[in-house]
Amino acid sequence: MKKSDFIVIGSGIAGLNFALEASKYGKVTLLTKKDMMESNTNYAQGGIAAVLGAHDSYESHIEDTLKAGCYHNDVEAVKFLVEEGPKMIKKLLDLGTPFEEKNGVLKLTREGGHSCRRVAYSGDATGHAIEKTLVEKVRNHKNISVLEQTIATDLIVKGNKCHGVQYLEGKKIKEVYGKAVILATGGAGQLFKKTTNPDIATGDGMAMAYRAGAKLEDLEFVQFHPTALNKQGAPPFLISEAVRGEGGQLKNSKGETFMHDYHEMKELAPRDIVARAIAKEAQNGEVSLDISHEDPEIIKTRFPTIYNKLLEYGIDMTKQAIPVLPAAHYMCGGVKVNLKGETSIKNLYAFGEVSRTGVHGANRLASNSLLESIVFSNQVLEVIKSLEDKIEIVKTHKPKYVEFDAAETKKEIQAAMWNYAGLIRNEKGLKTAIKELNIIKKNLPEGVNQELIEAKNMVDTGMLVAKAALKRKRSLGCHFREDDKK
Repeated sequence: MKKSDFIVIGSGIAGLNFALEASKYGKVTLLTKKDMMESNTNYAQGGIAAVLGAHDSYESHIEDTLKAGCYHNDVEAVKFLVEEGPKMIKKLLDLGTPFEEKNGVLKLTREGGHSCRRVAYSGDATGHAIEKTLVEKVRNHKNISVLEQTIATDLIVKGNKCHGVQYLEGKKIKEVYGKAVILATGGAGQLFKKTTNPDIATGDGMAMAYRAGAKLEDLEFVQFHPTALNKQGAPPFLISEAVRGEGGQLKNSKGETFMHDYHEMKELAPRDIVARAIAKEAQNGEVSLDISHEDPEIIKTRFPTIYNKLLEYGIDMTKQAIPVLPAAHYMCGGVKVNLKGETSIKNLYAFGEVSRTGVHGANRLASNSLLESIVFSNQVLEVIKSLEDKIEIVKTHKPKYVEFDAAETKKEIQAAMWNYAGLIRNEKGLKTAIKELNIIKKNLPEGVNQELIEAKNMVDTGMLVAKAALKRKRSLGCHFREDDKK
């Protein structure tokens, strides 16, 4: 059994930033189920949005965020996010994040839903650049201990107060107790058969919070990224929205552009609109994203990661259009928190994609996610103020390690969610998803191993998503009900 002032679960931008800030006030233990660089942050290509340009304003960024979120957002949270944004970019620059600059001025790009250029970036691997910068700071910090290849199994909660975390290390269940537990576990893209998320995104934090009795909200709002690579034998690799921001055009099977038929902002419409437009056009044949009309050297320089990855699959984006289809990408809802990251359970906090701050509403504005992660996880002083010094040990039940291959079970969950609770939903399908997930859950054995823990988390989170989607009968943002009787 370990003790630590702060226990952080997850090593994306939210977890790492919180760990760095909290280390000024006490000892931090950070748990991550893979290695530190394996997180959703690491796969974020586009950039981080903030009011940085001379022709931009807080009012404009706020309005763009609210509009994309279908005004389902928490206005106070959006205002806080936007006004803190420029300071957080400066913080990342001071830490050494290599954002693109020209003559000492940040280069800015534009993405879907933004009314102007306000997205700072590092090539087409911004998340990786930020993650790498923060990881180096955390690894070398004397007040932070990192437990890699370690998966949290459940929160230790008694009397609506979180005391610590149970985790699996090798084949042993261990415990760590602290003054505060921070969920920074990221999203749940692996609930779906096709996703841009890494294998680790299995909804762990949401499932643990749910089992502990915390409030969750807006889980029906699952954002599907419009442009993931659609090629047989290749994973649904994310093709950044910035490709469209820099002039890429969506074309149907006849080679015709079509977004003008769906939205006045065309290729730069909010993600939910673009994703459904592509899905509809794909009913008549392949949809592609074409930027081959732009200067080849500019494309290679601006999108080196995407260019080289596509070459591995036989596609030269300077000469060919990229076949694309939507894939599950981001959870707009999650564990309900306030501006301090406080959940409904005392001493339990949540930051980043696992949380529901209210910033994203019914549909996230592009490149607001990295910003949300760092802005809210920077609220460490607000967290510290409410903590007691005493660390209390409580009696717990420790599950046993079992040998069980859950790989096929995970595929069954992904198929049920993709087929019945995906981009386009209806009552019959959602009820079918819930029925199938219930059967899967009943067939899961007692006990733990990493695959089994992830399968249990996926089925719990999937059930929450499907039930929330069933309850919301009207379409809103990225929750689309084809049986909406408007």
